[in-house]
Amino acid sequence: MKVSIVMPVYDSEDFLADSIESLLGQTLTDFELICVNDGSTDSSLPILESYAAKDSRIRIITRENAGAGAARNNGLQYATGTYLSILDADDFYEPTMLECSYNAALTYGADIVTFGCDFYDNNTGAYSPCTYSIHKNLLPKQRPFAGTDVEKDIFKLYVGWAWDKLFKRSFVEENQLQFQEQRTTNDMLFVFSAVVKAQRMITLEEDVLMHHRKQTGVGLSVTRERSWMCFYNALLALRQQLIDWNLYDRFEKDFVNYSVHFSLWNLNTLAEPTHTLLYNKLRNEWFKKLGVVGHTAGYFYNKYEFGEYEKIMKLPVDWGSPAKGG
Repeated sequence: MKVSIVMPVYDSEDFLADSIESLLGQTLTDFELICVNDGSTDSSLPILESYAAKDSRIRIITRENAGAGAARNNGLQYATGTYLSILDADDFYEPTMLECSYNAALTYGADIVTFGCDFYDNNTGAYSPCTYSIHKNLLPKQRPFAGTDVEKDIFKLYVGWAWDKLFKRSFVEENQLQFQEQRTTNDMLFVFSAVVKAQRMITLEEDVLMHHRKQTGVGLSVTRERSWMCFYNALLALRQQLIDWNLYDRFEKDFVNYSVHFSLWNLNTLAEPTHTLLYNKLRNEWFKKLGVVGHTAGYFYNKYEFGEYEKIMKLPVDWGSPAKGG
């Protein structure tokens, strides 16, 4: 088996058929699709069963709802392919996605292949480019390259999501890479651990091979409000992984800078009352625990983000915040 695709499925009836059809139409046909039904309450399971009855490459694992991270870990246990593709059930894919990424992986003996993606607006049907999934200015000149070849800001090189990447299964298993089993930000630890540990990475920066469906709605915002601590847990777990691998000294500056960046992004995208809760946590506790406090301005790559961090440390939340224009 060339590729094992692991796909968590939870109440995805509106888009599941489109996603599966785009996979069954791949030009690379030697793959297995492991669908982990994560306690769906809609018609997702019957949809999966109808496809599995027609195509032997599709395997269904049904479990009680435990979230996408747990579902991905569960699916990985059944994977047999040389490479792993870890996808979402509402996205859809170019027909050459698996073939292009797999061929690049073989050509370069890659641990990770990353390719381009874009966004599909589910409300308007419009496509828009994703300009930040690969920061080309941070890519080393050599091909392939190791994580330690990235000169600075490695955690900004790629976004910490898994669905625009192909991973060598033996590499994942040897390094015991796992997804965090939490409500949100459950793939960052897996992806960034893989990136820093990889010895051979290749980037297909010009190839848009998958389309990430963007949805808006109350359910998504409520999930973020309830899980506002998950990003912090992910950062702590990533730092511990770097320490365990004796890589923290090498990547400490990158980690601190990313901690500021990711903390500000989470802060500025939260509504009240969790915005104030996070502001105070960062100011009074979390920035210190993440190792941000005590560095001079020259330590930070992004001067604007450093200014926002300084503002939080100096000013109480009732004065104002980056999200409120203070």
